[in-house]
Amino acid sequence: MRKYHHIKINLPGGIMAAGDLHTWMEAAERCGVDQVQFGNRQQLYFVADSSNEKEFRKELDQLGVFYEANHDEYANILTSYVAEDVFQNANWLSEGVYKDILGLFDYWPKMKLNLVDASQSFIPFFTGNINFISSPVNNYWYLYVRFPKTTVIYCWKGLIYSDDIPRMTWLLEEAIAANPALTDGDALYEMVHSKQLFVTQPLTNELAIPKFALPYYEGFNRYGEKTWLGIYRRDECFPVSFLKDIASLCLKTKVGQLYVTPWKSLIIKGIAQNDRTAWEYVLNTYRINVHHAANELNWQIEDLSEEGLNLKRYIIRQFDKDDVRTHGLSFAIKTKSKSGLFGLFGAVVIAKQQNASRNKSVAMNRYDIMYTKDFNPNSREYILFRKGVQKEELGAYLISLCKYFYDLTTEADKILHNVYRQEVVQDTATKVVVNIPVIHQCRHCFTVYDEQYGDSINDVAAGTPFNQLPATYLCPVCESPKTEFEAVQGEAAKSIN
Repeated sequence: MRKYHHIKINLPGGIMAAGDLHTWMEAAERCGVDQVQFGNRQQLYFVADSSNEKEFRKELDQLGVFYEANHDEYANILTSYVAEDVFQNANWLSEGVYKDILGLFDYWPKMKLNLVDASQSFIPFFTGNINFISSPVNNYWYLYVRFPKTTVIYCWKGLIYSDDIPRMTWLLEEAIAANPALTDGDALYEMVHSKQLFVTQPLTNELAIPKFALPYYEGFNRYGEKTWLGIYRRDECFPVSFLKDIASLCLKTKVGQLYVTPWKSLIIKGIAQNDRTAWEYVLNTYRINVHHAANELNWQIEDLSEEGLNLKRYIIRQFDKDDVRTHGLSFAIKTKSKSGLFGLFGAVVIAKQQNASRNKSVAMNRYDIMYTKDFNPNSREYILFRKGVQKEELGAYLISLCKYFYDLTTEADKILHNVYRQEVVQDTATKVVVNIPVIHQCRHCFTVYDEQYGDSINDVAAGTPFNQLPATYLCPVCESPKTEFEAVQGEAAKSIN
């Protein structure tokens, strides 16, 4: 069996110089590497096999390129730089501000760092561990820290100055690495500010998260006197020869940079109108489609996940068959056991259950369906919609959830709803709501026990009340004892990570 290697190049801010891209693609061609993929955090992945992996790494070493092979120790700096001009225009956050901040980093951050404009919804806010979000005050940023492997998010007690972002990031990484169990934001604040002084501004206004609206980010689009081009690939793979020709055309037409999005697409800005024919020629040569349906573009899948891609294709086929509207929604698929929900950006999340049981009879693939509060993917509060759904049933439940979303957005009175879609009974005079059931949730990992479904991993039959579980019952995810579960109303259930 052929063994494949993944060689990752981080692209700080999602920015690639056209000359660098051309050089990398030439090196890949010489070594027989023919496919490239982009990552959720604006990285570049080369897929090499055992016959050309060492040769390609030698080429990159000679070029002085920083890369990782089959590792992900250094998370990329994700920014909303790609959205500037084409999707929105910020008041003070310009191209120059982004470049100045990125230029001040003289080291590679290991933790996930997000640097985003608060007025856009194309780039996620909180998928990083360290999240800087622009404030109304010129050159000052909100800071939200999400402690690694937790759902704990801490809002910093002060706005951070642009030039201090690299220094603040360094101290945050240092403090968290030295205290891996730390989840106390105030304690972290004292650790950092005891080391160095920072010029900060007071938090006079809370962060206002904008309503989510994913723009159509594909094809040729006019802005001002120029055109921008978005290129998306259904299989997430870009031919090396195509990217080399794209980079060559950029150089010939004086387009200096290309941009990678968290939706694993490529955007080229600043195309002159009289050069558009040349760009169409390249797309035609490689048979690149730039007219995908919108319901294919609003998905995030873990990097290098063929299983996730196949599941997406399966669900989209059902959406197409039933002509389902998904405008205003975004979807995420989580299939890998070591990745958390916070690394993905979606208003609706389909998460594969990780079966820890040795009982083969319960080893079937099942999925939990969740949605975020108000269906805004930047809200990190997840509501469980269905638990333990078989693959064949996913389409029907997701279509039902889409209908519920549009009910919420079109009805004058929001439909009352709990985590398991209890029915609302109406007569001519009153509304009678079925009681929301009490469920039990692990305090540590937020796994839910609902007697309606039982626990197949621990061989607990559906319909078993929580108080009838044996004293030896353990959480199927983190193995906490029964005493660590607390009773909550369905809608109060916290996120599952």
